[in-house]
Amino acid sequence: MISPLDSSFDPAALGLTIPDAVAREELGQEEFLQLMMTQLENQDPFKPMESGEFLGQLAQFGTVTGLGELQNSFDSLATSLVSDQALQAASLVGRSVLVESNETFFSGQSLVEGVVDLPVSSSNVQLNISDAAGQLVRQITLGPNAEGPVPFYWGGETDLGYSAPPGRYAVSAQYFDGSDMLNAPTLVNAEVDSVTVGASGLSVQLRGLGPVPFSAVKEIGNQVTRPQPVVPAVDPLPAESES
Repeated sequence: MISPLDSSFDPAALGLTIPDAVAREELGQEEFLQLMMTQLENQDPFKPMESGEFLGQLAQFGTVTGLGELQNSFDSLATSLVSDQALQAASLVGRSVLVESNETFFSGQSLVEGVVDLPVSSSNVQLNISDAAGQLVRQITLGPNAEGPVPFYWGGETDLGYSAPPGRYAVSAQYFDGSDMLNAPTLVNAEVDSVTVGASGLSVQLRGLGPVPFSAVKEIGNQVTRPQPVVPAVDPLPAESES
């Protein structure tokens, strides 16, 4: 802080005026130097102020100014990084990404793909697929697997042998730890429709699933459309043959 002027010093006698506090609340470098020189010229000769005190004040002023310039540089760098990241993320449009999710989208034309993130080796891993009403549509036995990602595929067939209609489906996985069946995280592949830059950062719009944060993307791959397996239509109540 700037040391107070001597009580015998009259700014008006030197033609100085007190700045309007409302019009300006910050002390610029030019005003600071002018005020410092005025103090030096009008100090009490019998009680001179230490020169080190002025140098300390000047150093503090320079530090504050430098911090302000550094903050502006950081803001500019952050803006540049976000723009660069957005350009890179734009290349994801049309590609397939792997994200952690308990939902998937079945288009009716391509396989649903994903992995079960198995925390430990297990003798039995199962995948459950349910519809919007919570009804189990398909249970897939993945069998014994080692710790790590366990891939799975679903072509839309149900346990009754029908082809499920396109739409969103819930996915969940369980594994046997030796005594109980425990839940395991699931990750699904989804196609990126668009990339959005918002106040909270980058997000990707996944086809059929909606937006997810860019940070949720675990893997990026090329979009591969596999043909859907032919699922025979089975009538649950076959008509009785006429005698």
